[in-house]
Amino acid sequence: MAGYLETALEHLTAALANRPACPVSQLSILPDTERRLVLEGFNATEADYPAHLCVHQLFERQAAQTPKAVALVFEGHSLSYAELNRLANRLANRLLALGMRPDERVGICAERSLEMVVGLLAILKAGGAYLPLDPAYPDGRLAYLLEDGQPVALLTQAALRARLQALPGGGLPVIVMDGLPDAAGQGGDDVNPDPQALGLTPEHLAYVIYTSGSTGQPKGVMNGHRGVVNRLCWAQQAYGLSPADRVLQKTPFSFDVSVWEFFLPLLAGAQLVIAKPHGHQDPAYLAALLVREQVSMVHFVPSMLQVFLDQADLPACPALRRVLCSGEALPHALQMRFHRQWPDVELHNLYGPTEAAVDVTAWQCRPEPDLGIVPIGYPIANTQIYILDSHQQPVPLGVAGEIHIGGIQVARGYLNRPALTAERFITDPFRIETIKIQ
Repeated sequence: MAGYLETALEHLTAALANRPACPVSQLSILPDTERRLVLEGFNATEADYPAHLCVHQLFERQAAQTPKAVALVFEGHSLSYAELNRLANRLANRLLALGMRPDERVGICAERSLEMVVGLLAILKAGGAYLPLDPAYPDGRLAYLLEDGQPVALLTQAALRARLQALPGGGLPVIVMDGLPDAAGQGGDDVNPDPQALGLTPEHLAYVIYTSGSTGQPKGVMNGHRGVVNRLCWAQQAYGLSPADRVLQKTPFSFDVSVWEFFLPLLAGAQLVIAKPHGHQDPAYLAALLVREQVSMVHFVPSMLQVFLDQADLPACPALRRVLCSGEALPHALQMRFHRQWPDVELHNLYGPTEAAVDVTAWQCRPEPDLGIVPIGYPIANTQIYILDSHQQPVPLGVAGEIHIGGIQVARGYLNRPALTAERFITDPFRIETIKIQ
């Protein structure tokens, strides 16, 4: 430690001599080798990905390759990739007939179902950004999202239509999605909407998801296709999903973890298994579903993983290969317990805010008791992580600071909040190109 302090003081003294007019707060005490390590070495994450594609085009590409394979499974019903694509095209054309344009929001209020996934894909295909309206929300929250999110149309289910239309801001064009899967076998709508004809690019919005509002009014975070595509393609490279995989979708779609749950399996030819409405709150139901549908990959927030493992009669899940955790800090004791109960299943810890397309760091957990903590890991592809002090200077290794996130996945900003966007989304001072960090 003494040697480190001596080196830091020597570096600061030299910096003061070379830049006498520079404020001390802007001078770095880091030796050049350490500065390069924390700014460049840890952030050497450049990787190829299909930057020219939108999220739904990843699905369309897979649907063309495996049209007859099962894409969705829900409560004894299923849709093939070709059927799902056809239904999404049909609904997208109805949205386009309303005159919608890229970046416009379409509200979707639905319980978990086949129709929900059809609706999400349809909105993206039509060039819109989906705005999740969780039916579990109170009317006041839904009314706020309608007012602030300013959707141009609503997709919903028959049981929810009257409730939505009675809300302030609910007097929009409404398309009821009930019965869509029943028409999956009908012909037509096999031609995907042309993004170029729509003026749609990967820079346009894919979704607007609102923060919880725990520190004030909820804020709508605008995430574009480019960042989401990067996140999905990184995950496919990291986890290597195949048509043999089955991924459980159980996160409410008002949380951004649901984004990868919906779309990652659909770009890999895997099956998306959809939990019944409110099923994510029932550990016994989830355990039975994992076994019955032979789920190979599932996400848990750590607190729910704790409850899940607490079940006295937790069955064996022979098909399960990988569990992902995020949304809360993963306790080390819970990690160790997981490895004791499921020694042959991978456990991964991920971190990321809504403002950066789901996840920006990842760590594969190891059953090593000496660590005492579970790291959040390393930055994922095309992402930079900086630990900075209050003057936006990198702190030395092992010193606490504030996480700043840079790279492709950083959101466009907050909807209708230009001042807050300017405050939270700033130019990256460590890169030549202009990107944002949070």
